[in-house]
Amino acid sequence: MPRLDLLIAHNLGLSRGQVTRVVRSGRVRTPEGEPLRDPGLKIAPSALPRTVIFADEPLVLRVRYHLLQHKPVGVVTALRDDRHRTAYELVRGAPLGRDLRAVGRLDLDTSGLLLWTTEGALLHRLTHPRYAVRRTYQAALTGPWRAPPPELELDDGHRPEILDLRPLAAEEVHPGLHVPEGTGALASITIASGKFHEVRRIFAALGAEVLGLCRVSFGPLELPRDLPAGEHREIDLHALFAGTLHPAPLAPGEAPDEAPDPLLEDE
Repeated sequence: MPRLDLLIAHNLGLSRGQVTRVVRSGRVRTPEGEPLRDPGLKIAPSALPRTVIFADEPLVLRVRYHLLQHKPVGVVTALRDDRHRTAYELVRGAPLGRDLRAVGRLDLDTSGLLLWTTEGALLHRLTHPRYAVRRTYQAALTGPWRAPPPELELDDGHRPEILDLRPLAAEEVHPGLHVPEGTGALASITIASGKFHEVRRIFAALGAEVLGLCRVSFGPLELPRDLPAGEHREIDLHALFAGTLHPAPLAPGEAPDEAPDPLLEDE
């Protein structure tokens, strides 16, 4: 069960010693004004998030945090990058921002729904191919595409699992999709999991080039149409994915709980 001093230290990025001194001085209180003078006070996880007053300022204590970001074009999904702005720069000020990690990746030229979590085990489940979380993308293309054959195989031998592929009406286009000049067709595609540049490679194999790409859903989550590019919202991934993260059966010879593919990328 989390201790008060460790919770405060984790949420503020302070040392345990710094927090202990503040607690013992009586400068940590409940919102009703009751002093919390015991640094070792145990707080049940079910009681979190919980607000305390720390040095006269309200502080929400958390053990985890999740958010949904509308990733814009022109930023990379990384914690740091020498050449480009990162999606992390746009969320680092969120609660527990030091611990946030992206769930999968969207490349520099792909916009849309990007999830972040502080929980490694949850991140693993959401990105591992065995859990086959559905992703839906809207694409602006150079022109029409061929119908995919029953056993479509990409140039690296990967066989994508396309759950849905259809033309996209103009009125269905998400505000997050960049539709450049020269676009000859619009499409919606849903796949089960994601590999390196998978959607772009699928359309290339079907005779069309992707000019604009936006992820509009991930599992049960949809990218809010009113969420501006670069902005984010707090969500509860445990509640949203409750009862849905069931792994597919193991393939012959496959070991359980394999690490995700290091090239796992969601476009």
